Amino acid sequence: MKKILSLIFLSLLTLALVACGGKKEEATKEGGETKQEARVIKVTTKFVDDEQTAKSLVKVVDAINQRSNGTLELQLFTSGTLPIGKDGMEQVANGSDWILVDGVNFLGDYVPDYNAVTGPMLYQTFEEYLRMVKTPLVQDLNAQALEKGIKVLSLDWLFGFRNIEAKKPIRTPEDMKGLKLRVPTSQLYTFTIEAMGGNPVAMPYPDTYAALQQGVIDGLEGSILSFYGTKQYENVKEYSLTRHLLGVSAVCISKKCWDSLTDEQRTIIQEEFDKGALDNLTETQKLEDEYAQKLKENGVTFHEVDAEAFNKAVAPVYDKFPKWTPGIYDKIMENLTQIREDIKNGK
Repeated sequence: MKKILSLIFLSLLTLALVACGGKKEEATKEGGETKQEARVIKVTTKFVDDEQTAKSLVKVVDAINQRSNGTLELQLFTSGTLPIGKDGMEQVANGSDWILVDGVNFLGDYVPDYNAVTGPMLYQTFEEYLRMVKTPLVQDLNAQALEKGIKVLSLDWLFGFRNIEAKKPIRTPEDMKGLKLRVPTSQLYTFTIEAMGGNPVAMPYPDTYAALQQGVIDGLEGSILSFYGTKQYENVKEYSLTRHLLGVSAVCISKKCWDSLTDEQRTIIQEEFDKGALDNLTETQKLEDEYAQKLKENGVTFHEVDAEAFNKAVAPVYDKFPKWTPGIYDKIMENLTQIREDIKNGK
């Protein structure tokens, strides 16, 4: 009996070794090494699937996953389904395998001067801003962010100038009085809307539609693309062209995650987010006119505003941030003056 049991045991052991050897051969027959498990990195954003930024992000994520040959698996979460904004940036700063695509203002919680660079009424065109983020001034801010655990991959994800979408037309700061307007959870936006004459109500963007329906707020501020893409026009029909802030997202990855990647993986991620920013910009510029026409067809009325009055109204905002580096506004304006001169001269 013992002999029989021993034979059975040896037979099973042989089968097990053969099976293991088969698996090993299958895993190593092409490259001689076992297949590396994909590194999962979450990518979170507030943008909904119908918005251009989300569409461009889909392309970026697909390209990275394909180019990495299975070593990376970026997972995109739109519409704020996973932490975004302040909570999302905390995930990045704390070292999670995380990429956040959200407002530059959330970088301002870690490096306050970012808010100065994206302050109210600064830029007249997209090109001015895109040149600004390439200056040594902004590159130094990116270095400071890195010291806080945040690797800035891009500051180029533009989605248009932000305007006021409300239940009544806005032409002057006087028209803003008493209006409850949704803003991101950011001091920059809060102070800007207050200076313009409104009552800011901070809330996550995905909550805005219901808040408008329920009368919790009277309107919001945002770009034409966001206004159309999230169907806010179903609740408010007056779009006032204040152009008070430029809508732009930063792409940030945790430094800990970034440092743990191979050179090849880092190159792939950087290249594809750069391509994505250009794709997003190109499509955004195409869509602004198209969406403006569609909004008009849905009963939305566009209004020009007294730009000079709003410029004067927001000027005190730059004095409300004691954490900003003294003289930062003057440095920004020096760079901006040079940028405008270069553009004028075709440089």
